[in-house]
Amino acid sequence: MPYKFKLHQQVRMVRSGISDALASDIDVFEVVRLMPEDRSGEAAYRIRSMKGERAVRESEIVALH
Repeated sequence: MPYKFKLHQQVRMVRSGISDALASDIDVFEVVRLMPEDRSGEAAYRIRSMKGERAVRESEIVALH
């Protein structure tokens, strides 16, 4: 399965209505593990920030430019 994001890539959670200018460094996550597809067939990732670690679907994150 192809993954959209790579290990160690910096990403941000998708949030509607919040501009990038308002986001802080705390909102930046690093991809730490590529996980198997979920039940819907969507790729999943383990991401980490200064606040902790969590699992997300590919549609829940965007790459930092």
